[in-house]
Amino acid sequence: MFFKVLFFQQISDVPLKVRKIMVKVCDVVTRRAARLVAAGIVGILKKIGRDGTGGISSGRIKGYKSGKMRRTVVAVEGGLYTSYTIFREYLNEAVAEILGEEIAPYVILKTMEDGSGIGAAMLAASNSARSVDTVQVL
Repeated sequence: MFFKVLFFQQISDVPLKVRKIMVKVCDVVTRRAARLVAAGIVGILKKIGRDGTGGISSGRIKGYKSGKMRRTVVAVEGGLYTSYTIFREYLNEAVAEILGEEIAPYVILKTMEDGSGIGAAMLAASNSARSVDTVQVL
C-alpha cells in the first residue's frame, strides 16, 4: 500500500506527454505478449490436430459428411489473464485472427483456478497409478 501511495505521488511530477507515451508503450508490450501466447496456443492446437487442418486427431467429428468441428476448450490460468482485461481481449483477438473465422468459434479460452496445483496432482496420480490398483483424488 505504501508503495502505491508513493508511486502515485511521484507520477504527478512526470509531464503528461511522457505519461501518455508510457501508456502507449505498455499497450504495445501487452498486445505483443498476447500475440506470443496466442501463437503458442495455436501451435499446440496445430500439433495435436485441433486447428481444423484435418490432421490425424483433427477436431472434426468422424462420420459427419459436413466435417463439423468439435469444440476445443483451452484452460488458461494466471493472474495476467484473469485480472488484466485488455490482455485477455488481445489474446482472444489474436487466437481468432490466427485460426481464422471458420475455426475460431470452436476454440474457447476458459479461465481455470489453481491449474498448477490440479496439474501437479493429476501428474502424481497418473505416475502412481502404475504401481497402485486404484487412485483416489481428494
